[in-house]
Amino acid sequence: MSIICPTKVDEVYRARTSKHYSIPLYSCNVAAGFPSPADEFLEGKLDLNQHLIPHPLATYFVRVSGESMLGAGIHPGDLLIVDRSIEPKENKVVIAVVNGELLVKRLKYCGKQPYLIAEHPDYPELAITEAMEFQIWGVVTNVIHAL
Repeated sequence: MSIICPTKVDEVYRARTSKHYSIPLYSCNVAAGFPSPADEFLEGKLDLNQHLIPHPLATYFVRVSGESMLGAGIHPGDLLIVDRSIEPKENKVVIAVVNGELLVKRLKYCGKQPYLIAEHPDYPELAITEAMEFQIWGVVTNVIHAL
Protein backbone atom coordinates (compact mmCIF):
# COMPACT_ATOMS: atom_id res chain seq x y z
CA MET A 1 0.00 0.00 0.00
CA SER A 2 1.36 3.40 -0.92
CA ILE A 3 0.99 6.26 1.54
CA ILE A 4 0.45 9.78 0.22
CA CYS A 5 1.66 11.80 3.20
CA PRO A 6 4.61 13.94 2.19
CA THR A 7 5.58 15.21 5.64
CA LYS A 8 8.01 12.71 6.97
CA VAL A 9 11.14 12.44 8.99
CA ASP A 10 14.46 12.64 7.18
CA GLU A 11 17.00 12.38 9.97
CA VAL A 12 16.96 11.13 13.56
CA TYR A 13 19.38 12.39 16.24
CA ARG A 14 19.89 11.32 19.86
CA ALA A 15 19.65 14.11 22.42
CA ARG A 16 23.03 14.87 24.05
CA THR A 17 22.69 16.67 27.32
CA SER A 18 26.21 16.18 28.68
CA LYS A 19 27.02 19.85 28.10
CA HIS A 20 24.93 22.53 29.75
CA TYR A 21 24.88 26.12 28.70
CA SER A 22 23.19 28.71 30.84
CA ILE A 23 21.94 31.59 28.76
CA PRO A 24 20.68 34.85 30.34
CA LEU A 25 16.90 35.04 30.59
CA TYR A 26 15.42 38.53 30.71
CA SER A 27 12.26 39.07 32.72
CA CYS A 28 10.84 41.76 30.46
CA ASN A 29 8.73 40.88 27.44
CA VAL A 30 10.06 41.94 24.08
CA ALA A 31 7.47 43.02 21.54
CA ALA A 32 10.07 43.81 18.91
CA GLY A 33 13.59 45.10 18.76
CA PHE A 34 16.68 44.30 20.80
CA PRO A 35 16.30 43.65 24.56
CA SER A 36 17.78 46.10 26.97
CA PRO A 37 21.20 44.92 28.13
CA ALA A 38 20.50 46.36 31.60
CA ASP A 39 21.04 43.78 34.34
CA GLU A 40 17.93 44.98 36.20
CA PHE A 41 15.82 43.02 33.71
CA LEU A 42 17.86 39.85 34.05
CA GLU A 43 15.67 37.11 35.56
CA GLY A 44 18.36 34.45 35.74
CA LYS A 45 19.98 31.84 33.57
CA LEU A 46 18.18 29.39 31.34
CA ASP A 47 19.56 26.02 30.29
CA LEU A 48 17.65 24.93 27.20
CA ASN A 49 18.43 21.28 27.90
CA GLN A 50 16.59 21.49 31.21
CA HIS A 51 13.76 23.50 29.67
CA LEU A 52 13.22 21.44 26.52
CA ILE A 53 14.42 17.96 27.49
CA PRO A 54 12.89 16.78 30.78
CA HIS A 55 13.56 13.11 29.93
CA PRO A 56 17.01 12.99 28.26
CA LEU A 57 17.23 9.21 27.93
CA ALA A 58 13.86 9.08 26.17
CA THR A 59 14.41 12.10 23.93
CA TYR A 60 15.60 12.37 20.36
CA PHE A 61 15.47 14.89 17.53
CA VAL A 62 14.17 14.48 13.99
CA ARG A 63 14.38 16.74 10.97
CA VAL A 64 11.18 17.26 8.96
CA SER A 65 10.57 17.26 5.22
CA GLY A 66 7.26 18.06 3.55
CA GLU A 67 4.46 20.57 4.18
CA SER A 68 1.50 18.58 5.49
CA MET A 69 2.03 19.82 9.07
CA LEU A 70 2.23 23.55 8.33
CA GLY A 71 -1.00 24.16 10.26
CA ALA A 72 0.71 22.87 13.40
CA GLY A 73 3.66 25.23 12.87
CA ILE A 74 5.91 22.44 11.56
CA HIS A 75 7.80 23.45 8.43
CA PRO A 76 10.22 21.65 6.10
CA GLY A 77 13.70 21.61 7.66
CA ASP A 78 12.45 22.10 11.25
CA LEU A 79 13.92 20.07 14.07
CA LEU A 80 11.42 18.34 16.33
CA ILE A 81 12.10 17.32 19.90
CA VAL A 82 10.46 13.96 20.53
CA ASP A 83 9.88 12.36 23.94
CA ARG A 84 9.25 8.62 23.97
CA SER A 85 8.24 8.64 27.65
CA ILE A 86 5.05 10.64 27.00
CA GLU A 87 1.90 8.64 26.35
CA PRO A 88 0.64 9.27 22.79
CA LYS A 89 -2.89 10.47 23.49
CA GLU A 90 -5.60 11.85 21.22
CA ASN A 91 -4.61 15.11 19.46
CA LYS A 92 -0.90 14.80 20.23
CA VAL A 93 1.55 15.30 17.38
CA VAL A 94 3.48 12.06 17.13
CA ILE A 95 6.27 10.40 15.23
CA ALA A 96 4.87 7.18 13.79
CA VAL A 97 6.30 4.39 11.72
CA VAL A 98 3.86 3.28 9.05
CA ASN A 99 4.99 0.46 6.78
CA GLY A 100 8.62 1.33 7.48
CA GLU A 101 8.28 5.08 6.88
CA LEU A 102 8.69 7.66 9.66
CA LEU A 103 5.87 10.23 9.63
CA VAL A 104 4.94 13.20 11.77
CA LYS A 105 1.15 13.62 12.16
CA ARG A 106 -1.55 14.40 14.69
CA LEU A 107 -2.98 11.28 16.33
CA LYS A 108 -6.77 10.92 16.38
CA TYR A 109 -9.10 8.06 17.18
CA CYS A 110 -12.56 7.18 15.93
CA GLY A 111 -13.55 4.55 18.47
CA LYS A 112 -10.49 2.31 18.63
CA GLN A 113 -9.49 3.11 15.03
CA PRO A 114 -6.33 5.28 14.98
CA TYR A 115 -5.88 7.94 12.33
CA LEU A 116 -2.88 10.06 11.47
CA ILE A 117 -4.05 13.53 10.52
CA ALA A 118 -2.17 16.10 8.48
CA GLU A 119 -2.43 19.79 9.41
CA HIS A 120 -2.94 20.93 5.83
CA PRO A 121 -6.18 20.66 3.81
CA ASP A 122 -4.42 19.27 0.73
CA TYR A 123 -3.37 16.07 2.49
CA PRO A 124 -5.74 13.24 3.39
CA GLU A 125 -6.02 11.58 6.75
CA LEU A 126 -4.45 8.17 7.06
CA ALA A 127 -6.58 5.44 8.64
CA ILE A 128 -4.39 2.85 10.31
CA THR A 129 -5.57 -0.67 9.51
CA GLU A 130 -4.52 -4.03 10.90
CA ALA A 131 -2.78 -4.78 7.60
CA MET A 132 -0.37 -1.90 8.19
CA GLU A 133 2.84 -2.01 10.15
CA PHE A 134 2.24 0.76 12.69
CA GLN A 135 4.10 1.96 15.75
CA ILE A 136 4.34 5.29 17.54
CA TRP A 137 7.90 6.35 18.28
CA GLY A 138 7.14 9.28 20.52
CA VAL A 139 5.31 12.54 21.11
CA VAL A 140 6.60 15.79 19.64
CA THR A 141 7.12 18.28 22.46
CA ASN A 142 8.79 21.22 20.70
CA VAL A 143 9.62 22.56 17.26
CA ILE A 144 12.89 24.33 16.51
CA HIS A 145 12.21 26.59 13.57
CA ALA A 146 14.83 28.87 12.07
CA LEU A 147 13.66 32.29 10.93
